[in-house]
Amino acid sequence: MFGKIRFSRWLVGAAILAAAECASVTAIEFALTVPAQAQFFDSRSQFNNRPRPQRGGGFFDNLFGPSYRPNFEDDQAPVDNSRAPSPRKIDPKAEPVTTTTSIMVLGDGMADWLAYGLEDAFSDAPEIGIVRKNKLHSGLLRYESKGDLDWWHVARDILTPEKPNFVIMMLGVSDRQNIREKDLVKGTDKKKSKDQQGKPDADQSAQKKDQADDQNQPSIISPEPQPGKRVNGIIEFRTDQWAEIYSRRIDETVAALKSKGVPVFWVGLPSIRGTRSTADVVYLNDLYRARAERAGAVYIDVWDGFVDEGGKFTSNGPDFEGQVRRLRSGDGAYFTKYGARKLAHYVERELRRYMNNRSLQVSLPSGPLGPLPADGKTTVRPLAGPVVPLTVTPGNSDELLGGSGTSTARADAIANQVLVKGEPVAAPAGRADDFAWRQGSEANAAAPLAAVR
Repeated sequence: MFGKIRFSRWLVGAAILAAAECASVTAIEFALTVPAQAQFFDSRSQFNNRPRPQRGGGFFDNLFGPSYRPNFEDDQAPVDNSRAPSPRKIDPKAEPVTTTTSIMVLGDGMADWLAYGLEDAFSDAPEIGIVRKNKLHSGLLRYESKGDLDWWHVARDILTPEKPNFVIMMLGVSDRQNIREKDLVKGTDKKKSKDQQGKPDADQSAQKKDQADDQNQPSIISPEPQPGKRVNGIIEFRTDQWAEIYSRRIDETVAALKSKGVPVFWVGLPSIRGTRSTADVVYLNDLYRARAERAGAVYIDVWDGFVDEGGKFTSNGPDFEGQVRRLRSGDGAYFTKYGARKLAHYVERELRRYMNNRSLQVSLPSGPLGPLPADGKTTVRPLAGPVVPLTVTPGNSDELLGGSGTSTARADAIANQVLVKGEPVAAPAGRADDFAWRQGSEANAAAPLAAVR
């Protein structure tokens, strides 16, 4: 019986504890929700004026409510490092300056950063203008991903209406790839079609005449045309055949750049992050240097400015003023503003050298002299005196007209011996610098001279 009583008491106690726990939870929930509801209704007008957050569901909305939004401001979209900052806008209030020297920069994203650095380098010379003519992600293999344009054709079209004083080319980052043979065939067919379009009318008429003569001839059964050969081969990068094709494209591009008759500069590529990428760039720079110098262009080497003491790629290094800065972008290929300025320093040095040489040219008077007065006297000083030839016998000499003209030039024998032949003059006998050794009568003959002195 005592066991039944104890069991009943245990059940009653458990029920009381459960009721108390439920009551406490209810009280706490009521205490938390009532102030929040009161605050919500008191400030309803403020919430009505604000834009309501959109409930998109998800873990954060279900857990913390619609007002919670995590901060994702640090996660930014990827930046295209191949594009340099835009040129500085000209102040409309500033006095306009006439551009006397135009520097045109062509190429890919590397050239865009180079132009940006040159704009800063020549910022103190507003008469020098930097013209950007870039195509990002282009190269000598493909000017654009979908198209039949080539850089040498585009360069010639760009330069035709312009009047640059200097032309600069820098590209090649996108050319580290294989060449498809079908692209070569496409380019050959395109060139043939242009050549046919450019034939004169006489050639076209002769071609039509030949076709008419062929029609008058008896028909000849020709064999059936064989199916065209499929071109699906790949020319691998850094092979001899690849180098031959690429060198030909460099030559065509340099020829297009030189069409304006102004100095042409070809800027080499800097080191790129990665062992393989660095080796590829070295390979391309060797081709650029050889073909540019052969074609008469100036090759500018910038390699040493962007490697460490061991010759390896480095993102940080001294800028053109010697301060340690970050020079390269995060992708390991392009530049920061300090790197672009250092890159431009190499090109600026060559440009200023050409500019200084051009300014030092002296123009001699070449205009015709005016007629002299009748009396032969004038008070006006002429631009240039009479031309006196140095290799012809003057007219006032003693040589007769019609003579042999082989008179020997009169000159001092001692001066000719010392100044022309470089032979020393013998010292007089008995003088202090006379070191000749004499014996017998020669010594007695020199004695009176010593006695007199």
